[in-house]
Amino acid sequence: METASRFESQVRSSIEASISAKERLLKSAGLLTTVSRVAEILIDAFGTGNKVILFGNGGSAADAQHIAAEFVGRFAFDRPALPALALSVNTSCVTAIGNDYGFDVVFSRQIEALARSGDVAIGISTSGKSPNVVKGLLTAKKMGLHTIGLTGANGGPMADQADQSICVPSEETPRIQECHILIGHIISELVEQVIFHEEGRLSRSRRCDQPKSS
Repeated sequence: METASRFESQVRSSIEASISAKERLLKSAGLLTTVSRVAEILIDAFGTGNKVILFGNGGSAADAQHIAAEFVGRFAFDRPALPALALSVNTSCVTAIGNDYGFDVVFSRQIEALARSGDVAIGISTSGKSPNVVKGLLTAKKMGLHTIGLTGANGGPMADQADQSICVPSEETPRIQECHILIGHIISELVEQVIFHEEGRLSRSRRCDQPKSS
């Protein structure tokens, strides 16, 4: 019982820390404006037939895959797929580039191969210091992509390289990552609502009109 009580206190403390980070995010007018601007950039890119490319390491790689899946699959309702890919999923490509050229170019090399002007590159790094993410953004910018950095604290070197930088006001990696996926969900929702507003409404209507199974 004593251990359970101690764990309960730690659970409460972690939840409170996460809420506190999100409250700081909410109170930052500049960050809210940047998140809104990023949503607009993605809407414009998808509207002109371009795609979104996401990349990061570790937990940020998982976040990149998660956000890409929201676009390719769906977020809130059935609708056509949106083109998005995460650069960490092709392990043969990542390990071949890392082995032959170096881990610092595992993303930039893929961007050279897969990206085109008008696409959107989203680099994710909680510290903003990951060399391969920074290099990926630099390559993307040279190729004419819109570049977005999703990071924390002061953004590190990455904040200076991206066209738009979303720096979560925290220095704790778990809190930053929790805010990153919240931001990813918000952007996914905005993009989906704007691009497929009518289709989404019709999709919900069709589901409501479908006969119930016996």
